[in-house]
Amino acid sequence: MIFCTVGTTEFDDLVRAVDELAPELGEPVIFQIGHGRYEPKHGEWFRFRPDITPYFQQASLVIAHGGFGTTVDALYAGARLVSVPNPDRFDKHQEQIIRQFAAEGYLVPCFHLDRLAEAVEQARTQPLRPYDPPQTTLHLEIREFLNARRQGFSSTT
Repeated sequence: MIFCTVGTTEFDDLVRAVDELAPELGEPVIFQIGHGRYEPKHGEWFRFRPDITPYFQQASLVIAHGGFGTTVDALYAGARLVSVPNPDRFDKHQEQIIRQFAAEGYLVPCFHLDRLAEAVEQARTQPLRPYDPPQTTLHLEIREFLNARRQGFSSTT
């Protein structure tokens, strides 16, 4: 199964492009279309679900908008990912996110929907690096800050 997701916004151009490609993909396609108006004709679709992680885990391929949350969730679930920036995002941040993850070998970028079929083929055949989330130390920094504040308060009382 191939899973196409646009997140919480709308990205009708992506949904339409995947829908047009769906008959040639050789496996079922499930679409999450968010607030979009285009309703796919070549696969099941829904607008929202409380958790789409199972779709990421079951899909042989995920085709998604380039939002950070979706990208990380898909990669964390082990999905092979084609990521497409939504040009309607005001600051073009999705393109930056996609470029960084692509440079590290985690996904296949698709910056032009007329090249989606090529990106899908590349994602199906190219070795992609498994996602290894960076270690975070934010919780340690917060603990250190709170301890310092506590010590500051206890020395003044």
